[in-house]
Amino acid sequence: MNVKELINCMETEFFSGVPDSQLRALCDYLMESEGISSKHIIAANEGNAVALAAGYHLATGKTPLVYLQNSGIGNIINPVASLLNEEVYAIPCIFIIGWRGEPGIHDEPQHIFQGKITEQLLKDLDIAVFTILPNTTISEIKKFVKSGKERIKSGKCIAYLIKKQGLEFDSCSEYQNNYTLTREEVIENITLTAKNDIIVSTTGKASRELFEIREKNKESHKYDFLTVGSMGHTSSIALGIALNKPDKKVWCIDGDGSCLMHMGAMATIGANKPDNFVHIVVDNMAHESVGGMPTVSNNIDFSKVADGCGYEMIFAADTLDEFHKALEQAKNTNKLCFISVKTKIGSRKDLGRPTLSPLENKQAFMEYLGEKIN
Repeated sequence: MNVKELINCMETEFFSGVPDSQLRALCDYLMESEGISSKHIIAANEGNAVALAAGYHLATGKTPLVYLQNSGIGNIINPVASLLNEEVYAIPCIFIIGWRGEPGIHDEPQHIFQGKITEQLLKDLDIAVFTILPNTTISEIKKFVKSGKERIKSGKCIAYLIKKQGLEFDSCSEYQNNYTLTREEVIENITLTAKNDIIVSTTGKASRELFEIREKNKESHKYDFLTVGSMGHTSSIALGIALNKPDKKVWCIDGDGSCLMHMGAMATIGANKPDNFVHIVVDNMAHESVGGMPTVSNNIDFSKVADGCGYEMIFAADTLDEFHKALEQAKNTNKLCFISVKTKIGSRKDLGRPTLSPLENKQAFMEYLGEKIN
């Protein structure tokens, strides 16, 4: 299905969402047609996008469109059920949802259960669904659009669930910035400094790179917890570990997109002030793991946010030398530390995925912490 034809059928003028690799064609189309503008806002998280969409409808009376990966359905449940629903404000919305973990299609572990329950979740939210496959025709789409308009008029929501390769677009956007450090260099230097300390890494390419660095250096994976799902919650996982293992230094490798998704976690970290916690945000100003679309971090000073939240030692680095100095100071202090480091967009083309399952990772990690597995 050509994404331009799909969007033209919907007659909508406002788009907001969180990028997804399954929706790469849609993301490229929106960047080409709308860019980042008042008509197209890349939100911090999916619930944020739904609330923006509600505000758009209240101000214009028109129907907005929200796009997301199905992993983000959890973030939209509250605003869909308690804001959009016809028993509350009856605000209509069109959703385009990338279906990761679709039953019968091989995918990564974090997507499997989410994929199984996606259709049922949407049904429970009273969202009518049309599934788009690679061979779906425009005439089939138009039939659903016609029935969908009746739902929208009554303040209800509809969704297009996109299967693998369900959408296509004839151009592909490439994203870059002007920084020179790579994320993999940053992560390797963290492992060199951390030595036998604990590392908790965020979802996406950061955890994949950490795994491969350990493999390359013939080091154990027992020191690392790879957060393969639950984007935005890495720093909270790391906080929970740090507070309960005060004798262990805990290094949290976060990303700008992940940090922005649930930035309130920084306030909780700052309020608790664990003196064994180092929070590192690897900032390339992009949702790189799902295609490279920009985040809003170019307009954010993470160091000032950390300062306002109560972090005690704060560093910002653009070069490897600056980053080395920040790591050494963080290693040798007993204070809550924050490091923001700017990196370029991109990764090795041959970057693999962890060969250990999440359960194997958990078991080795907990055994290293001296905890029994239930």
